Amino acid sequence: MKEFSAEWKSSRNPGKQRKYRSGAPLHVKQKFVHSHLSKDLREKYGRRNIALRKGDKVKIMRGQFRKHEGKVESIDLKNTSIFVNGVEITKRDGTKKMLALHPSNLTITELNLEDKLRQKTLERK
Repeated sequence: MKEFSAEWKSSRNPGKQRKYRSGAPLHVKQKFVHSHLSKDLREKYGRRNIALRKGDKVKIMRGQFRKHEGKVESIDLKNTSIFVNGVEITKRDGTKKMLALHPSNLTITELNLEDKLRQKTLERK
C-alpha cells in the first residue's frame, strides 16, 4: 500500500476519498470525530461543531435510537465510531452489544469541561 498522503483529500474521486479516510493516521482521524453542537451551545460558544470526548452528553439524530440521549462511553478512532451509554442491541444468542454510531449522526447537548485545555479551546474563538 502507498504511504499516506494529504493530497488525496483534494481529489473528487470517491475511491481516493475513502482511501484517505481509512488510511489516515490517528492524529488525522481525530479530526473526523467532530460533532455538531446543540443550538444553545452554538450560541454560547460561537462555533458550529467540536471534537467529541468521553463524558459528553449527546443526542442521537438518526437511526433506530433516534432522540435517545446519553453520555459518550468510549470513542474508537480507528473506525471513527462512538459508543453511547444505553444504546445496545440484543444479539440472537441473548447477549447485549454496544452499538457503534457515526459522529455525524449525533448532536452534543452538554460538554464535559473537566479538562482545562478544552475550556481554553472553547474560549479561543
